[in-house]
Amino acid sequence: MDVTRNGTRVGGIHQVAFMHIPDGFIDGKTAAVSAALSAAGVGLALRQVRRELPARKAPLLGLSAAFLFAAQMVNFPVAGGTSGHLVGGTLVAALLGPSAAVVVVTTVLIVQCFLFQDGGVTALGANIFNMAILNSVVGYAVYRAVCHWLTGIRGRVTAIAFAAWCATVVSAISCAGQLAWSGTIPWAAAFPAMAAVHLFIGVGEGLISGLVFLAVYRARPDLIVETQAGGGPKRFGELVRQGLLATLGVAVFVAPFACSWPDGLDSVAGKFGIKHTLAAPLWPAPAPDYQVPGMHWAVGATAVAGAIGSLVVFALALLMGRWLVPKSTES
Repeated sequence: MDVTRNGTRVGGIHQVAFMHIPDGFIDGKTAAVSAALSAAGVGLALRQVRRELPARKAPLLGLSAAFLFAAQMVNFPVAGGTSGHLVGGTLVAALLGPSAAVVVVTTVLIVQCFLFQDGGVTALGANIFNMAILNSVVGYAVYRAVCHWLTGIRGRVTAIAFAAWCATVVSAISCAGQLAWSGTIPWAAAFPAMAAVHLFIGVGEGLISGLVFLAVYRARPDLIVETQAGGGPKRFGELVRQGLLATLGVAVFVAPFACSWPDGLDSVAGKFGIKHTLAAPLWPAPAPDYQVPGMHWAVGATAVAGAIGSLVVFALALLMGRWLVPKSTES
């Protein structure tokens, strides 16, 4: 069976993105434990968002989710014929706080899984733990620690770039541990393989996170979670509308032409010959591999899928924000 990914047709294998573990790569016990840990972590994050996020910033959950979805479709080349893409947990954590980042990235992962078959249903808990919880929390902790030593805008940009790199590597090591505990790849092989390739992917994550953070800081410093902007509460309706249009532009005009090289986990899977462990998808995704049924033009289908996905995650995260943060909690 041939499928497509980012507009490029590949034979016989659903290409996973970054660390999106597919069905069949982890066993039942690993999936169950990861799901339990993720449920606890996301539940705590939801409670913290309800307590801490100002109502005026609730729409930014939707914009952040849409941006991350579109950005995750854009793979960039790294060393050795491998590609990577932005995860964004650390970036969102620096802008809105770690709890909000967990909620945002979790929303993106759920839509990717059930709408586009990107990441397995049985592995959803593991993917959420690695990319939503660990990436956001570890990245934010490193970011805040470095900010104590480096001050000013240069210090902050350096801090978030380094934090994003650290979070990428830690998430990859966690993925390696899940593969090893499942007996898919021995730890002695999984750890160096996953860590090595994500050392390079993390550089891209750090550079993108730093540049986006710098642009946001200069344009709207009131968006940064630690910044206490004067002049009273500011709302972000116009910013959200403009940001959503820009995000759709990335999904439609950039994502279809992203690098088609195998990404981190897919590269490791090929190296150790574990692709045969892939299980048949448990959920009949309506647009598997970001391709719209009935559209035979791969580039156009990817663009349409990207636009639909961006709007879906925007709506879900926006509704989540409206539900979590009542209007009476203005601060």
